[in-house]
Amino acid sequence: MPSDIPADSIGLVTPETLHFDTPLALSCGRVLESYDLVIETYGKLNADASNAVLICHALSGHHHAAGYHSMEDRKPGWWDSAIGPGKPIDTNRFFVVALNNLGGCHGSTGPKSINPETGKPYGPDFPIFTVKDWVNSQVRLADRLGVSQWAAVIGGSLGGMQAMQWAIDYPDRLRNCLMIAAAPKLSAQNIAFNEVARQAISKDPMFHSGHYYEHGVVPKTGLALARMVGHITYLSDDGMREKFGRELRAGKLSFDFNNPQFEVESYLQYQGERFSTSFDANTYLLMTKALDYFDPAAEYGHDLVAALSHATCRFLVVSFTTDWRFSPERSRETVDALVAAQKEVSYAEIESAHGHDAFLIPNPRYMAIFAAYMNRVDAESKALANKESNHAS
Repeated sequence: MPSDIPADSIGLVTPETLHFDTPLALSCGRVLESYDLVIETYGKLNADASNAVLICHALSGHHHAAGYHSMEDRKPGWWDSAIGPGKPIDTNRFFVVALNNLGGCHGSTGPKSINPETGKPYGPDFPIFTVKDWVNSQVRLADRLGVSQWAAVIGGSLGGMQAMQWAIDYPDRLRNCLMIAAAPKLSAQNIAFNEVARQAISKDPMFHSGHYYEHGVVPKTGLALARMVGHITYLSDDGMREKFGRELRAGKLSFDFNNPQFEVESYLQYQGERFSTSFDANTYLLMTKALDYFDPAAEYGHDLVAALSHATCRFLVVSFTTDWRFSPERSRETVDALVAAQKEVSYAEIESAHGHDAFLIPNPRYMAIFAAYMNRVDAESKALANKESNHAS
């Protein structure tokens, strides 16, 4: 490993594209005849495949969860704080798989991909996916990798929702489910925020009803506004006050509408501009719809206890005090349902000023709890491996 890469980093990583020819039936009634999934893997799969961990990403996430893609691009993966040697998801002990979900814009089949029926990008014609659909595609990924049962399925936010769906739909295929800063379904307020973001994108003149690829343009203004709205919900009032207060960029008011005057305005505009050049607008619409539609209890008479009664794994649920997007109350709702369903669950509410984004930030108590739970997962994996070895001998 190059000397200037941190010792606890997995170092340089290369994504891999896996092609699937078996048609995938979707909740919307359509069928995806074939598709690609882009993944990254860290660590080594042990002989009996008992140490595999799946990382499910949030709304704007992707497969690059840890390490670096090149020495020139020194931006680490989005969860590099938690994945690597000696970190909670220790790559010296676990075989870690991170993917870009279908519908994504980082290599997996999505709206930017060519529709074989038309020879043009799918655009708005790409099917709307649900969390259930993603999990079904991830099951096929596990089969391709030779993983019959995950040691753990882990995710934050929308990723945590995928982990919950795994526990309900495929109880025999995971031993631990880690849901971080997640909820069993969105509140009306959360759906409303997502709708404002979608409206900002769809009303952009450059959107062209989702066919902007063919016009050689990008709905940057709408996508930037959507990101700005979303970003506000990921932060907390305390965190924004601590970071920005009411600081003026130039030290005085300029009495105009054209330039950002407060530091928080400048920050949001920067975040929106950066996102508008790196993320696909049609993918943003798809991801927010998947969030809105998530409600696994709906299949069980809207009874969350009944839905979770199908699970057989152990659970870790983590929330953050200032997360008002997916508040601790929503995590406690999940925990109460798991207890009522007589499942083994550990719960931690972490003090943090960082709002919903706290699940990405290495808070010491958060990391300690995360690591302690993953130590249990590792011990269980080693016990299974020893049992298999003794049985074989």
